[in-house]
Amino acid sequence: MSPNPKKIVIVGGGFAGVNLAKKLSDHDAFDVVLVDKNNYNFFPPLIYQVATGYLETSNISYPFRKLFRGVKNFSFRLGELEEVLPDQKKLVLSTGEISYDYLVFATGCITNYFGMEGVEKNSIPMKTISDALQLKNTLLERLEQASRETDPEVRKKLLTVVVAGGGPTGVEISGMFAEMKRTIVAKDYPELAGSNGDIYLVDGLKALLTPMSEKSQKYAYDTLSKNGVQIRLNAMVKDFTDDTVHFANGDTIQTKNLIWAAGVTAIVFKGIPESSYGRGKRMTVDAYNKVLGMEDVYAIGDTCIQLTDKNFPQGHPQVAQVAIQQGDLLGKNMIKGVKNEELKPFAYHDKGSMAIIGKNKAVADLPKPKLFFSGFIALMMWLFIHLLSLVNYRNRIRTLYNWAVAYLTNDQSLRMIVRPATKKTLH
Repeated sequence: MSPNPKKIVIVGGGFAGVNLAKKLSDHDAFDVVLVDKNNYNFFPPLIYQVATGYLETSNISYPFRKLFRGVKNFSFRLGELEEVLPDQKKLVLSTGEISYDYLVFATGCITNYFGMEGVEKNSIPMKTISDALQLKNTLLERLEQASRETDPEVRKKLLTVVVAGGGPTGVEISGMFAEMKRTIVAKDYPELAGSNGDIYLVDGLKALLTPMSEKSQKYAYDTLSKNGVQIRLNAMVKDFTDDTVHFANGDTIQTKNLIWAAGVTAIVFKGIPESSYGRGKRMTVDAYNKVLGMEDVYAIGDTCIQLTDKNFPQGHPQVAQVAIQQGDLLGKNMIKGVKNEELKPFAYHDKGSMAIIGKNKAVADLPKPKLFFSGFIALMMWLFIHLLSLVNYRNRIRTLYNWAVAYLTNDQSLRMIVRPATKKTLH
């Protein structure tokens, strides 16, 4: 270790934060501290498969301390950021205070309810491991309720699911629900035979998968419709109260289950000046991910907006590859900085977009050369990329095993209702 290493505090252990920490691992010019409110990294693109019982929580998550075990210049601090004191170069956490030489925000984003209190209170988000477990427990409990419900109207509300948001998460979880309804629910719940619960996918825009090609959008729409998903476009949710989803055009859907995958927003932190925030509450950064208007403070991934990339003048999409590439480059630039070498500005290399829609059904867009894939080959591409993106070999092997079982049997054995014990249940 260098006699005077620079203390780099990274807040957030997602794609961006972990990749930055890895890039600076065992570099004696730096003392790296990772701060996170959870003690594990997790893989958000596969949250919905935990929620539907196709993967275990441990398939897509891994403890930070084990991930960085043996890295001499790394330490972990469990805690939630409460305030930044830039004049003192100090952070106030829920678990104490910590000083820094350089501060890096890699805090990702949170669910955006667009000010709708009913939606925030009554819907189920899809951003965290806790959200996924809540969704799985809730839907399984609703199935159990429906299996003993005698009123057909109440049973229909218990079995009807509305997914709000036509991006990859909304499309993928709608496709998964359609598969489950066809292959699993009928077998596990024979008493529900003939029940008429529906699956709706709704979005305020005119197409599904709007960032992707028109071919992908049409394939997703046609495939989901063929699998029984009712799609409503140009349908903006305005409220969710009394088991009713209300739309801006006056339409309604009766359901007890609204899954909210319709938007995200970055987090505003006390101590960061308002002038440093841009669209979507994202911190505005320069070409080297330094937060504008601040000294020795950086932001990477979903929490920042960078307007210096000529190919993305309105800012980069909030996707994993941007976070991974920014974390990697910031680490390289920090190493260049201590060597007094010229820094490299960030330019996003778009590797394409993909979404899985059902068994043997997926879409993939590759930008260079501009190619479109669908069906089984796109599914294999999706599986390969997502396996490689998991944090270590253990996660990849266990995930591949669970996928293979689900693919070959059209089933999975992970549909247990498990809730933390309360004082009433303890003996």
